[in-house]
Amino acid sequence: MTAVPMAKPAVLLPADQPIGRWRRLPTKAKVGVVLLGIFVIIAIVGPFVAPYSPGYQNPSPALSMQAPSAAHLLGTTQSGQDVLSQLLTGIGLTLVLAIVVGAVATALSIIVGVSAAYLGGAWDEVLMLIANVVLVLPALPLLIILLGYEPRQGLLATGVVLTALNWPWGARLIRAQTLAITNRDFVAAARETGERTWRILFSEIVPNEISLIAASFVNTVLFAIGASVALAFIGVADLNSFSLGTMLYWAQSQEAMTQGAWWWWAPPGIAVALMGTALVLLNFGIDELGNPRLRAATGLSKVAGHRLFPADPTPVLHAAPQQRGPLARVLHSFSRSSLLDDPGSNGRLSRQVSTAAKNGQRK
Repeated sequence: MTAVPMAKPAVLLPADQPIGRWRRLPTKAKVGVVLLGIFVIIAIVGPFVAPYSPGYQNPSPALSMQAPSAAHLLGTTQSGQDVLSQLLTGIGLTLVLAIVVGAVATALSIIVGVSAAYLGGAWDEVLMLIANVVLVLPALPLLIILLGYEPRQGLLATGVVLTALNWPWGARLIRAQTLAITNRDFVAAARETGERTWRILFSEIVPNEISLIAASFVNTVLFAIGASVALAFIGVADLNSFSLGTMLYWAQSQEAMTQGAWWWWAPPGIAVALMGTALVLLNFGIDELGNPRLRAATGLSKVAGHRLFPADPTPVLHAAPQQRGPLARVLHSFSRSSLLDDPGSNGRLSRQVSTAAKNGQRK
């Protein structure tokens, strides 16, 4: 007898390894993570690799509003300041402010939302009353008024005001999710075993709300970026710091757009747009990851070599499809016969169906 060599067993990647978790992420989340990771790296190493000091004003008139060159890759401002150095510094300041605001506001949302839902009674009414009052306040006008009367308009004042106005939305969502989880069997079992309240909250309830908490954090960071840039653009925030909003403010005040100095306002505007895109894609990916219905809806199937979305009508395969030119295929796609039968097959599919039905009746 000839010994048959045995094939090596396939090595299965455990689901809890980082590569396995990365493969399970939706494509939108992967793109968002990569884009956001690039900005995080720039925020960390940007101030160290900046070719010039962002506030250095070159006295030479020839360097005023200079177009991008080898010495200044993104050109200079009207005062001779290097735009690339300001951009590398501004990305870090804008992103750090937004992440800190998002983290603090999300922590407040978790504490208020979980406590209101689990404790109930007067606690729920008082906490939700405060959240509703703050929620109905117009955020951007209130930010302009508060920061306008603030004697020290720094990043700390902007962060405090943004945090105070961003936690109620997440608190209401987390409260609703907590009310649904509180009635589950595992929470009731934890109560019966004598677990402490704080342990039930942070060991049983909060871990089941990770996807909602992550989505709330991403939304808060996105709002903080937009609000901080808008406040700086209208001149309410601290104009002595070099953030993306202050870059746009000085470019607008010095009429960079009318003078054709696109290198002054375009890079910070593109950076803000890309950061917003990364956060939106990450939020969509988190929703798909936490909702099985969204994951199923994004899947594509192939029938007869064509990709079909779940919302498309059920395809009808033709018995003998006829080759058509591009124009004929477009015209045929608008006809009623394209949904039922192929005209080029002379009704063979319909005859096959009717013949099968007759044979079934005879049997």
